[in-house]
Amino acid sequence: MRLLVAEDDPGLRSVLVLGLKDYGYQVDAAERGDDAIDLMKFYDYDVAVIDWRMPGAEGIDVVAWARKQGKPTAILMLTARDAQPDRIRGLDAGADDYLVKPFDFGELLARIRALQRRPRGVDAPVLSRGKLQLDPVRRSVGSDGRDLQLTATEYQILELLMRRSPSVVDRKAIAEHGWEDETAPIGSNAIDVQLSRLRAKLAGSGVQIVTVRGAGYRLEEA
Repeated sequence: MRLLVAEDDPGLRSVLVLGLKDYGYQVDAAERGDDAIDLMKFYDYDVAVIDWRMPGAEGIDVVAWARKQGKPTAILMLTARDAQPDRIRGLDAGADDYLVKPFDFGELLARIRALQRRPRGVDAPVLSRGKLQLDPVRRSVGSDGRDLQLTATEYQILELLMRRSPSVVDRKAIAEHGWEDETAPIGSNAIDVQLSRLRAKLAGSGVQIVTVRGAGYRLEEA
C-alpha cells in the first residue's frame, strides 16, 4: 500500500514517514504542495496525508487538483485549523477525512485504515482471483484457508498484478510499486528474483504469473 505524506514541518514529516513505514506502508514524502501534485501525477496513491499550510500550493489546492483530475486517492487532511468553516471547506474541496493538530499517531493510523476500507473505483475491499484472496486493509493473502507468507516486496507486486489483472503490467510499473526507490531494481535481476519466489508461493492458488514477452507480466487463472 503506497502512501503520500505532504507536510512542510520537517520534524513532523520525518515522524510520520518513519512511523508509517514501521507499520509496513510504502511512503513518499513532499515538503511543498506543488511537489505533492508532481508526485500524484506520477504515482497512484492509496491514501494521501496532506497538510493544509504548505509552500508552493496549499493543501486544499492539492486536494482540489486531485479531485479535478479524477484521482481516486483517499485524502486525509492534517491542519491546525479546527474551526467548523475550515473543516467544511476542506471536506467540500474533496478531502475524505480531517484530523486536527496536535493528534495521536494511533488515531492517524486508525483513520488511514478506515479510509482503506472504503471501496474506491471498481475494486472490492478484498481482491479475489482464482482461490487467492488479498485483503489490502489487513495486508494479508490467503488461498484455500491458508495464509501465504509474503515479504513486503512480494506483497506489493502481487497486489499490483491482482488490481490490474488481466491487463499486462510492465517492469517499470513493478519497480515503482514494489520498491521505495524505483531505480533500485533497474539493471539487476531483482524483479526476476522476486517474481520467481512469488510464483513458487502461488502454487496451488489457482492463479499464475505469465510472462508476456516484450511487454511485462500478467496474473491469470491457471
